[in-house]
Amino acid sequence: MSWRRAGRPHRAVAHITDLLRHGLNPYAWAPTRLNLYWSSLALFDPLAAALLIGGKRRGADLACAVMATDIVANRYAIHGIQHSGLLAQPGLQRLTAFAVLVLGTAPFIRRHLAN
Repeated sequence: MSWRRAGRPHRAVAHITDLLRHGLNPYAWAPTRLNLYWSSLALFDPLAAALLIGGKRRGADLACAVMATDIVANRYAIHGIQHSGLLAQPGLQRLTAFAVLVLGTAPFIRRHLAN
């Protein structure tokens, strides 16, 4: 779950909603490259889920890539742009915990998935 939408139950839903409501630049305070990245998650989050549901290793790989890059993007937004910290951002705390879960379990899950 993204720190920007901490109350939303699903990451992909938040990104799709933002894209539909505000276009490719839903966060006026953020640089275009971050807005484009977050908007791209409207495609990549459900794609990773669909591949995982389909039993494909690429789904685990994509989920790891999305989580790793999302953590980097969100940490940059919080620390570098908003000058805040992890302790002041419960949404980023949850995103970090979810990233640890995804990245930590992916190697074990990946073994049981088809190429």
